[in-house]
Amino acid sequence: MRYLTTDLVGEEVLTGRTGALGLIALNRPRVINSLSLNMVRRIETALDGFEADRSIAAVLVTGEGERGFCAGGDIRVLYESGRSGDPEAADFLREEYRLNGRIGCYPKPYVVIMDGITMGGGVGLSGHASHRIVTDTTKLAMPETGIGFFPDVGATWLLSHTPGELGTYMGLTGEPIGPGDAIAAGFADCFVPSANLTTLAERLAALPVGADAKAVSDVIETFATPAPQGQFAANRALIDRCFAFDTVEKIFAALDAEDNDFAAKAKATMLTKSPTSLKVTLALLRAGRTSPDLETCLAREFTATAQILKTPDFYEGIRAAIIDKDRNPQWSPARLDDVGPDIVEAFFQPRPQPLFG
Repeated sequence: MRYLTTDLVGEEVLTGRTGALGLIALNRPRVINSLSLNMVRRIETALDGFEADRSIAAVLVTGEGERGFCAGGDIRVLYESGRSGDPEAADFLREEYRLNGRIGCYPKPYVVIMDGITMGGGVGLSGHASHRIVTDTTKLAMPETGIGFFPDVGATWLLSHTPGELGTYMGLTGEPIGPGDAIAAGFADCFVPSANLTTLAERLAALPVGADAKAVSDVIETFATPAPQGQFAANRALIDRCFAFDTVEKIFAALDAEDNDFAAKAKATMLTKSPTSLKVTLALLRAGRTSPDLETCLAREFTATAQILKTPDFYEGIRAAIIDKDRNPQWSPARLDDVGPDIVEAFFQPRPQPLFG
């Protein structure tokens, strides 16, 4: 969505400036701004330029089109390059994760408007930002267990640091959440009604060159209103009770013990996911809880991708979701009981080339 009347230059990523505000707009609206390797590199280049430019006080990141900010990485490309052994899949993940880490420590205010669909790689571009805005239409999710993958782009850091077990629920079920729940889970900071976004962007563009993070926050707060309540408030105790366990089997048993529609739906949803992905995801989330920082989680996720690109569930999940679109993946192994510790441990084997350093 274009919030400012300004000339932006680029193709898949548009960049420009208005006043002291640097602008980055994802520009693949037909595929809900799904990320390509070229886009990751263009964003990195834009951030380099804005960081070095003393006349830029803050950066605003948005997505073009009406459907959403960013639906994630371009998984069709990952599917094709991974199957053929082309290094593009690994290159994309490496550079994307490094970008996520940079966003987390970017020295200037990095403001992102998470309008519409914000999933997967879109969460990587937004969840680590200094100023994270959700709107009436925000639909946020980490749906990776449904394609034989796991929550990545630093999500194992974000999900493992949510209040209670909200992150465990989000990571295992992949269920989309609205703006109120995104704030409750710590994935966003404030809610701004869509009708106010253009005026907000104009006010940000009018900030003086020397504006700091507090000045940016003050502007945003003048447009923020209470977010609509989501489903977490009513189900928080159940989520904390059922998702506190360190095995997927015990989580299923806890959900079975609840006489509750929310619990039944959560279990039914998880039963459609890759059993391997469920167990790997839970292990990564529990490891994230004791990790010192975002970069540690990103490095661990990158290690796990070396195994995921060898795992049949990843290709089967994408086939069922976007290639054949039959929505009927045949997971291997098909049962939780058949996903032994050795299968999970393979995702934690160190890579010869680390992500950072």
